[in-house]
Amino acid sequence: MTTASTDHAYLAANWASVRGRVDAACRDAGRDPSDVSILPVSKTFGPEVVRAAMALGLKRFGENKVQEIRAKAEALAGEDIEWVVIGHLQTNKAKDVARLASEVQSLDRIDLAEALHKRLMIEGRAIDVLIEVKTSPEESKQGLSPADLPAFLEALRAYDTLRVRGLMTMAVQSDDPEAVRACFRRLRELRDAAEMQGHELPRLSMGMSGDFSLAIAEGATEVRIGTAIFGRRDVTHV
Repeated sequence: MTTASTDHAYLAANWASVRGRVDAACRDAGRDPSDVSILPVSKTFGPEVVRAAMALGLKRFGENKVQEIRAKAEALAGEDIEWVVIGHLQTNKAKDVARLASEVQSLDRIDLAEALHKRLMIEGRAIDVLIEVKTSPEESKQGLSPADLPAFLEALRAYDTLRVRGLMTMAVQSDDPEAVRACFRRLRELRDAAEMQGHELPRLSMGMSGDFSLAIAEGATEVRIGTAIFGRRDVTHV
């Protein structure tokens, strides 16, 4: 085995550790661990790492870039894999997303919804989507403005190929846990307000390796974990 991240025992131990930590965070928050799933984030890791992770029974993998999904899907053709787009998405990638992805967690614009819908109509498919909401003040963060969420949810009713399942966010990068937790709390409050208006949004994708316990305390139903499962990323990998 060429690297630690393709070693079965290494991956199995990491997965068990992460699952145990998530379960403990659930119990600390008074929640049932079965209510919180883990999305393994395989961005920057090659198809051999994904294949090794599949041996653990994993089948859903989060990716930032559509070109990575395309390359890995080709290398792993025939495997039962669900590719989840978690990175910022340009409309010119809609064709590949409609063909390859099972879910998009970064829907944040009506032009993107329109592009995805048109390509999905051609493919004869529908996919789950989460709306990415910007709950952090950081300029670098992507997402829909919280004020625009009600109108966006209403507009999405016109696109029956997009099954709106919930919301996603990234918290502020801060050493202050209260500042981080406030981002997650804001997303939950936005979801609760939307459900009062008749939208069913059971899923909240929020929390990563460094802050998932805070996200779980605020109602996350899914956390996105990469390095803690797969090991240190090779940033030169494309």
